[in-house]
Amino acid sequence: MAALVEVTRGSWVESWHDGAIAIVDSNGEMVRQIGDIERPVFPRSAIKGLQALPLIESGAADAYSLSQEALSIACASHNGEEIHTKVSAAMLKACGLDDHALECGTQAPKFEVDQAHLHRAHLQPSALHNNCSGKHAGFLCFSQKAGFDHQGYVNLDHPVQREIRAVLEDLTEVKNLEDGALHACGTDGCSIPTYALPLKNWAHAFAKFATGIGMQAERAKASERLRKAVAEAPYMVAGHDRYCTDVMKIFGERAFVKVGAEGVFCAALPELGFGVALKCWDGSFRAAEMMMTSVLQALLPMSEAEQKALADYNLVQMKNWNGIHVGDIRLADGVLEQLRR
Repeated sequence: MAALVEVTRGSWVESWHDGAIAIVDSNGEMVRQIGDIERPVFPRSAIKGLQALPLIESGAADAYSLSQEALSIACASHNGEEIHTKVSAAMLKACGLDDHALECGTQAPKFEVDQAHLHRAHLQPSALHNNCSGKHAGFLCFSQKAGFDHQGYVNLDHPVQREIRAVLEDLTEVKNLEDGALHACGTDGCSIPTYALPLKNWAHAFAKFATGIGMQAERAKASERLRKAVAEAPYMVAGHDRYCTDVMKIFGERAFVKVGAEGVFCAALPELGFGVALKCWDGSFRAAEMMMTSVLQALLPMSEAEQKALADYNLVQMKNWNGIHVGDIRLADGVLEQLRR
């Protein structure tokens, strides 16, 4: 295990986070690696961009005239803000459904202000507030366009999940993902199947997503369309005070970055032709964000303004209740050097 992020109190390292990082090019060649990149990892929501490809490839996005905001939220883990629920609801309306068709489960909005808005309106949280509602609305648009019975679309054997699995198998170059004897297969927080594969495979998938190399032409076009949508509507992919939104506001199409639960990130860096997959082994978001930032700092050429905009994620100062600076969350020594060499 490699200690990648440290938490200090005064001059003493009080805690640390272990992790692994895989950076791969579109030919599957390892560009950089830190830690155990062979250990299977559930990518969780970090692969939503890949899971949204059938929405475009099927023709559903065009058939229902989905906006850039809709395509962005199809890749999202959002805050459940009003703008997020409106776009998800509009997607469902476009394909002839409503929020009762969603099978992701009910979740309260992330922020108290949005919870209070519901309370004042005498409303309860719904599945539209679930951070995955946009992804699921995309699944339902695909299902409706394809003529499937949408009920049970989250199940392993439903045609929607079979198609998504085929996309993942194509991009990771790993077959039979549903076979529990060969691969770890679990159920994600939003009830769809999730598959554990080594970080190097997820990174390779995102290198393809970044470049279109190793993809059929239509899939390459769909990938580019999703990347452009997220770059044009980054607020939809997460929201207020969120890392993914902030990073994609800074870099636009230069960096497609997506977080997943339990300390996972995947990223596509088109101008470099690289895909990235990383995992903080204890599941910490604070460490995973800093790890992702270190990759961007090490590899992506930045202007002074971009460096400044990213600075808050590079070194996090911790203050106590009296506002006294008591320590930092920082990258461990040598990590940037390993990523740059």
